[in-house]
Amino acid sequence: MVRVLATGTFDILHPGHLLYLSEAKALGDELYVIVARDSMIKHKPKPVIPERQRLAMVDGLVMVDKAILGSEKDIFEPLREIKPDIIALGKNQFFREEELEAQLREHGIGAKVVRVGGFKECELCSSAAIIKKVLERGKGK
Repeated sequence: MVRVLATGTFDILHPGHLLYLSEAKALGDELYVIVARDSMIKHKPKPVIPERQRLAMVDGLVMVDKAILGSEKDIFEPLREIKPDIIALGKNQFFREEELEAQLREHGIGAKVVRVGGFKECELCSSAAIIKKVLERGKGK
């Protein structure tokens, strides 16, 4: 049984998220997803959608076997519990595969890191693009 792990913020679900999670699921038998905690998101604006609601949305997706919230202290903590065989990175996630694999080994996690190749090209295939469009509509553009 190959356990795959995907991670992300999943602020506003869109086709790009569905493609990422579908490709991650195809790498193994089980797909676990860690939904980022609001307090741990430092590389981009804080999510619009509360973390528990984002978790419920991801957990309801057919390709997801189990979704959990990440740790508020140590990003490696849930990985030690999940024990993934593969960690699937999305096309635009900021991790570098080699560096992440080295960090995982330092924490006693032997997972292989794989970047999924697909990327959904469409006008509203990012949470930021959706938010921008909503704000434009609100201004009457």
